[in-house]
Amino acid sequence: MTKAVAASQNWTGLLQANSSDKVILGAIDIGTNSIHMVIVEIDPQLATFTIVAKEKDTVRLGERDRKTGKLTPEAISRALEALQRCQALAVSFNAQHIFAVATSAVREAPNGGEFLKQVDNELGLQVNLISGQEEARRIYLGVLSGMEFGQNPYIIIDIGGGSTELVLADRQEERFLSSTKVGAVRLMREFVSEDPISEAELVYLRAYVRGMLERPVENIRNGLAENEQAKMVGTSGTIQALAIVLARETEEGEPNPLTGYQVSLSALEELTERLAKMSYEERLQVSGLSEKRAEIIVPGAIVLVEAMKMLEMEAIALCERALREGIIVDWMLKQGLIGSPFRYQSEVRDRHVRKLAHKYQVDLEYSERTANFALSLFDQLQGKLHFWGESERDLLWAAAILHNSGIYISHAAHHKHSYYLIRNGELLGYTETELEIIANLARYHRKSTPKKKHENYQNLTDKRDRQIVNQLSALLRVAIALDRRQIGAVAKVECQYYGDRQRLELCLSPAFVGDDCELELWSLDYKKEVFEEEFGVKVVAFLDR
Repeated sequence: MTKAVAASQNWTGLLQANSSDKVILGAIDIGTNSIHMVIVEIDPQLATFTIVAKEKDTVRLGERDRKTGKLTPEAISRALEALQRCQALAVSFNAQHIFAVATSAVREAPNGGEFLKQVDNELGLQVNLISGQEEARRIYLGVLSGMEFGQNPYIIIDIGGGSTELVLADRQEERFLSSTKVGAVRLMREFVSEDPISEAELVYLRAYVRGMLERPVENIRNGLAENEQAKMVGTSGTIQALAIVLARETEEGEPNPLTGYQVSLSALEELTERLAKMSYEERLQVSGLSEKRAEIIVPGAIVLVEAMKMLEMEAIALCERALREGIIVDWMLKQGLIGSPFRYQSEVRDRHVRKLAHKYQVDLEYSERTANFALSLFDQLQGKLHFWGESERDLLWAAAILHNSGIYISHAAHHKHSYYLIRNGELLGYTETELEIIANLARYHRKSTPKKKHENYQNLTDKRDRQIVNQLSALLRVAIALDRRQIGAVAKVECQYYGDRQRLELCLSPAFVGDDCELELWSLDYKKEVFEEEFGVKVVAFLDR
């Protein structure tokens, strides 16, 4: 196993070992049109990173089977070859780890999960599938790391192969995140049949794009305060290609760097009209358009122009940083390497878990007591009954806060409702797998234990993830029992584990003088069976007199 794919390493420990050491990381964005990678050198002392290498390969993963919607064997083969090249480049730069995410094409394909398994099996590369909103958040982080926002709010647009992300944000936080299924490859595939595109198809395409963008544009407008003037930033290959074409037609030539370079709406409109009238062969002759980009540039340009017109933006500035740099920034935030103005972002998980709890009227005072008990049990039993780390601890916390969210729908079978609300609640800062784990932990906080026949449990295809759910859901049941009356009757719990006898003693300290915590002890006796079976121990609970 190479350094680049040693997924089991503890990266927090890597930094703590010698905080002055520089860290080499790779970040891969598996998109609908292209696979991008950046390799960066992180300086922990300065909390900055420098891009040392880039790699891009147009693999057209989004060219799926028209009947089944599945990723085609040809597209999968191209993607695997590109990922292998990325991996080799990362190893050549002595990267300690590669972070990879997959977006629209893999999210939507029925065999997307199988593709990710194949990548893991053949290359040893673990790929996280992220939601459209999470993709938008990381694009924001990437842009924020690459340019100064100033006092103005910014509208960020990223036109990919399968989707377009629109973000309203300022230097402190993201105000609105969206991902809409209007990508250049998708539109070309579904709406363009003639070369050059016919006037009828052009009219329909523009109308379709405007219809699809209507809701996110309205939300962005609502997110702006009165008299607040937003600026617009564009990322992605489509926008960069259009800007390069325009720049090469002027005396100044192609700008270097592209970040900060501005193009006007009027110039983009005029260029889009010209490109739409050209055949593919004619577009190939346009300076600044690659062979692959020339195929899809017209739909991509229409998305940009229509979005700018709807948002009443007369100009757009470019930023070369996007999702892959955002992956790096997200990692640095989680390691505590970045302070202000990113501090707000570093609390994104906590903030969005509490936001979802508030939305579904969760009793936060009770849920936080449950979470504190769960984390206390987790910490005291770590290295004795379980061997999970900080990332699993964080998932347990989120599940404990949200485990009762399903009551918002109905108390009956509320554990099942909790699963659905968490899974579809747009919790930011988590990967799809992490969201699945959190939702399953909440699902199994009561009633049935995890079973292979359960569809939600089947969504966890990795044995390790299932084991997390098996063990931590059992632990969560015990934590819930400790506050059976939901009045905070137990002040704390102390664990004493006797390995030679496979015995776990729980000593409960009452919060109120004279309270015998009878209902909590009864609940523990009832709930402990699942815990005992999972960990192979005998649990004995008693009150500290």
